[in-house]
Amino acid sequence: MQSSAFFAVVIIAAGGASCRVEASAAELVPTGASAATVASASKSCTDGWGFIATDCQLTWQGITIYGAIDAGFGWQSHGARWDPRSAVGASYLIQKQNNSALWGPAPNAMTNSFIGIKGTKPIGGDVSVIFALDAGFDPYSLRFSNGPGSVAANAGIPQNFATAYSDSSRAGQWYNGQGYVGLSSATYGTLTVFRQNSLTLDAVFDYDPFGASYAFSPIGFQGITCGGGNTENCRNSTSLKYRVNVGRFRAAALWQFGGYAQNNASNGAYQFQAGGDIPTWGKGVLSVDAIYSYVRDSVSLALAPGSNDPNGVPIPPFLPQTLTATISDNEAVMLVAKYTNGPLKLYAGYEHIRYMAPSNPQTAFTDIAGTFLCLGCDVLNNTNINNTAFGVNGLGNKTFQVMWVGAKYAVTDNLDVIGAYYHYIQNSFFGTAAGGPAPCFGTEHPQCAGTFDGISAGVDWRFAPKWDLYSGIMFTQVNGGLAFGFLQRNNIAPTVGLRFRF
Repeated sequence: MQSSAFFAVVIIAAGGASCRVEASAAELVPTGASAATVASASKSCTDGWGFIATDCQLTWQGITIYGAIDAGFGWQSHGARWDPRSAVGASYLIQKQNNSALWGPAPNAMTNSFIGIKGTKPIGGDVSVIFALDAGFDPYSLRFSNGPGSVAANAGIPQNFATAYSDSSRAGQWYNGQGYVGLSSATYGTLTVFRQNSLTLDAVFDYDPFGASYAFSPIGFQGITCGGGNTENCRNSTSLKYRVNVGRFRAAALWQFGGYAQNNASNGAYQFQAGGDIPTWGKGVLSVDAIYSYVRDSVSLALAPGSNDPNGVPIPPFLPQTLTATISDNEAVMLVAKYTNGPLKLYAGYEHIRYMAPSNPQTAFTDIAGTFLCLGCDVLNNTNINNTAFGVNGLGNKTFQVMWVGAKYAVTDNLDVIGAYYHYIQNSFFGTAAGGPAPCFGTEHPQCAGTFDGISAGVDWRFAPKWDLYSGIMFTQVNGGLAFGFLQRNNIAPTVGLRFRF
């Protein structure tokens, strides 16, 4: 298997790195730091126990093996069975297929388990060559994370028997996290190429109180926010990314220059970012960023609804559903802020997303997980493509607003208490070709106005340099058009887990 071969290579490399090696750079050189600074701060592992019990790293000649393993257990009031393919693994968030109460494994609750290599090599002055390559996996099945594959695997299955599938930019690739190379300089900034996080995903990691956690953050679980509308656009396989710091201020830009054939989930995208860190009273610092995104022919994978009654509620026996790709052009603006003062961090974020008709309607293509989809192929291979979800045949453009606030407080150097609230608003964009716009606010159409709410609280205890134990709970609910086709309307999901980061 592809995943088995990958893990074998990494394990062999890790074994060699655990022997005594000379100290060298353990982290990618961030903008504003020199290679020498990073190298002097690193500490290489000298034996296996040191790797487990101390903060040493598996580093040799500037190359570091790094990763995380995150596994736990939880309960869901309205859940779905564990999915060994999906990046999220469990239905921490309320989804269409969530049905009855259950206990089950809670993989990747705080962090997507992953393993990879990264490094830096000074080449003169303050300029270094940098690279990173990593892949996320499920800690129980050891399969590469494959969100689109988990959706495809549930096509043709009755809704009430579906697993905890969820679309994702992680699509089973051996590089499903990041895979880039570039140059970094404290003076001139950092330029990288190939598979990289979107600027909005980097912002979610920085400005979400739960750091894009699957179990405690809706914007981490779904990826709507980090993808500028669709989760598959949270990472781009062929892209150019530039970041630069000038004093307290920063700027960044990203350009996706490939299309579907290059393992992207769109036919092009670009983003621009500006922000800074502003000292306030006392020792406080206010960090702010603004990001503009545009994605062309973006792909969102889902299972088309089966039979529903006039109120949008599924009708038993919850008929098997079709794997459907919805194609759209998406435009988004994200505004985020974070205030830090001693042990306290306060967070706030807002994103306005507009979904429009695609620039180039699709009739057939292969998605990022390698699945062939074609227009009207329900009978052929149970797939379909929807190019008319927005802005045509009487439907308007969809406007989606995401907002959140939260706080993190360090009770001690090793114990954090975290809380957050998340809220989505969808406008009504329903209409007919003959009658024009027809605003609605119920669950009878997915185009009706609707809302989503999520409330989370958690505790994270770092009891050793590389280990932390966490527990928390997330409540989520959907209303109006966002509840169309759902078996249930809410979910309560308490989770406990153990994480090892190296």
